[in-house]
Amino acid sequence: MTDAERLEKLETTVAFQEQAIEDLNTTITAQWSEIAALRRLVGNLGERVREIGDNPALAGAPEPPPPHY
Repeated sequence: MTDAERLEKLETTVAFQEQAIEDLNTTITAQWSEIAALRRLVGNLGERVREIGDNPALAGAPEPPPPHY
């Protein structure tokens, strides 16, 4: 293998690695955004559960029984 071939192979490898790193970075960034949104949602749900626990009237009316009862 000549030096030119080795250099071309290394450049190709580096190009693929750079693309893979960029793809991973994009994926991780999207996942962090989704995790942040889910954390907010869970926090809001936890707050709502505490409110209902403190004041059961906020829970709303119980579900009516199914028609076959």
